[in-house]
Amino acid sequence: MALIIYGMGPSPFVRKVRVVMAEKGVDYTLENVNIFPAPDWFMEISPLKRIPVLRDTDKPEPNTIPDSSAICLYLEQTHPEPQLYPQDGFERGRAAWLEEYADTEMAGNIGLGVFRPIALSALMGKEQDTETANKTMTEKMPRIFDYLSDVLGDRDYLVGSAFSIADIAVATQFVNLQHAGFKVDAAKWPALADYVARMHARPSFTALIDEEAALFAKTRAA
Repeated sequence: MALIIYGMGPSPFVRKVRVVMAEKGVDYTLENVNIFPAPDWFMEISPLKRIPVLRDTDKPEPNTIPDSSAICLYLEQTHPEPQLYPQDGFERGRAAWLEEYADTEMAGNIGLGVFRPIALSALMGKEQDTETANKTMTEKMPRIFDYLSDVLGDRDYLVGSAFSIADIAVATQFVNLQHAGFKVDAAKWPALADYVARMHARPSFTALIDEEAALFAKTRAA
């Protein structure tokens, strides 16, 4: 099986897929695609113009899967170990919900309200919008931190007693918050701050965080 991932490293959705692949020990090639604007050939395999897209070259055409959640499901099916989706039906449903929450509510607020105004603007050579980022952190992020803190409670993981797709989906959004220079206030949300640190300390996350941090550092130095 020869797998290609089309996308850009700093995308939380590309990172979600790459973390799953790292956790499962799946080999792949990453091909960078700039979607600002998306090239015509990419729009043919991603009708919503979103990254990532996976191509399995061992499959007959059409051999692509767009959308990170669909890709992760495919990887779980083809590479079942280690298991990243809970076996219990209710817990699997909870994990799917938290993945959706991360992909929509968290991504919308962190991506558009913090990451894009700060980190992505710097990467594209544009002026940073600190006012929007600070406003988002003050007015919108606390309810997200509160909710995730309630879900986590005193447990190590968001669902059940094992690392799962829920943890990957949520933790990847926090990487983008970090790239923009923000983090969970440990004084207000100590358990959540500790949880994020533990997730990001996993080798599957650390390698990608370091790779992306080097990219941003290179941009700042240019």
